[in-house]
Amino acid sequence: MMKLYSAPLSLFARKVEIALAEKGLVEGRDYAREMVPFTQERGYQPKHPTVLEVNPKGQVPVLIDGDLRLYDSTLILEYLDDKFPSPPLLPPISKSGGAEARARARQQELYADEILFPMMRKLGYRTGPLPADPTERAALEKTGQEAEAAIAREFAALDAQLAGRDFLWGDISLADIGLFMTMLYIRRMHGPQLDAFPSLAGWWQRLMARPGFARAADEIAAADRAMTPALAQYAAMRGK
Repeated sequence: MMKLYSAPLSLFARKVEIALAEKGLVEGRDYAREMVPFTQERGYQPKHPTVLEVNPKGQVPVLIDGDLRLYDSTLILEYLDDKFPSPPLLPPISKSGGAEARARARQQELYADEILFPMMRKLGYRTGPLPADPTERAALEKTGQEAEAAIAREFAALDAQLAGRDFLWGDISLADIGLFMTMLYIRRMHGPQLDAFPSLAGWWQRLMARPGFARAADEIAAADRAMTPALAQYAAMRGK
């Protein structure tokens, strides 16, 4: 049985969990999941010994499948797609233009991780107490406002891409999984709302109707209630 090392608030590990669900793989039957301890105060310290042994960076996700020991969410997603080809999480290579479509899907998953994710991280100060010093606080808020404006511009482009489509590239793909998780974190940090982006909002609702996506969102919300009270306090302060 495969074993996945995940964590309550790990964006990247949750991508793998969603992929497992999309493949019809069931926790306890097809794989075991171990949640690595995490707190807002200490992070992942002390780091889990198995995670540290497999991944030089000491980060989840880590997937163990027999003698195979993998880290990095994108690599794990592609491994799962190779090992469990139905339903696929990349456009089929045999289809006309399949190679190009697969490259676009992979690139958009990379976009979620490497372009949109750094914008989202500029909202990360909202997960902890705001500084008492007014100057420091104003600087953080300015950074947050600039990040929200940049994210809104990305949302507009994504909204245009999704017009008339159910998913980003044909059927659901790893691009949808990656973008969903980054957007989930933008939303939990009270970033731009989706009201002005109807196609993007429709895509979001379609994914939230799928069990793997809904489970990830629900479990992260529960973890925030237990470990991240600052997010609720920030929402109250902004009147959200």
